[in-house]
Amino acid sequence: MVVYNVTIKVDHSIAENWLYWLKEEHIPDIINTGCFTHATILRLLEVDDTEGPTYAVQYHAGSEALYNQYIDKFSDEMRKKGTEKWGNKFIAFRSVMQVVH
Repeated sequence: MVVYNVTIKVDHSIAENWLYWLKEEHIPDIINTGCFTHATILRLLEVDDTEGPTYAVQYHAGSEALYNQYIDKFSDEMRKKGTEKWGNKFIAFRSVMQVVH
């Protein structure tokens, strides 16, 4: 199993609406690509929240091939939707991990 982790720092001015959008629109859109089985939203603790909260969203793919399919076919459009909606009010960092246990 592969975990696609997206860590996002969100500006206070959009935090509540962004979290709603994430849960109700963005994650369902990504899951509906068929590349991931589910997603988990986590809020980071013990970090500086002065500029806004930080979240990690972990998308679980059954294989590296499914993850690669998402990157090749869907990721650009999904990122574009977020940027068009929220502008520069968030910053995201991405990493890919393999589940070993």
